[in-house]
Amino acid sequence: QVHLVESGGGLVQPGGSLRLSCAASGRTSSRNAMAWFRQAPRKDREFVGGINWNGGTVYYADSVKGRFTISSDNAKNTVDLQMNSLKPEDTAVYYCAARSSIWVSTTSREYNYWGQGTQVTVSS
Repeated sequence: QVHLVESGGGLVQPGGSLRLSCAASGRTSSRNAMAWFRQAPRKDREFVGGINWNGGTVYYADSVKGRFTISSDNAKNTVDLQMNSLKPEDTAVYYCAARSSIWVSTTSREYNYWGQGTQVTVSS
C-alpha cells in the first residue's frame, strides 16, 4: 500500500505561481511512476504530468508544457509540481497518483493510489 498526501494548494492571481508537494509513504518503490492529475468542476480528471520514480523521463500535458515543472526527491519520497504563469483555466483540484509500473501513463484508471487532492484556484 502506498499513501499519498498533497499540500501547497491555494488561491493565486493569474500569472502567479504555486508549488504543490506530494509526500509518499508505505510501500514506495523506484518502480513506481508518479503523476499529477487535475479535475475542474463538471470536467473529467485530466493528466497534468508524470515522472518515473527514479527521476528519469518527465512528461507534461500540452496545456501546461513550459509553465509547470515536476521534480522528485527520492530521499524525502516527495514529488513536487511547480506551477508558474498560472491561468484561470488551471483552477481545479490537483491529485497526486502512483502506479505499480515504472512507466508514466496519462490514463487515470491505470493508477493504483491517489492522494486526497488539493484545491488550486486562479482568480483575480
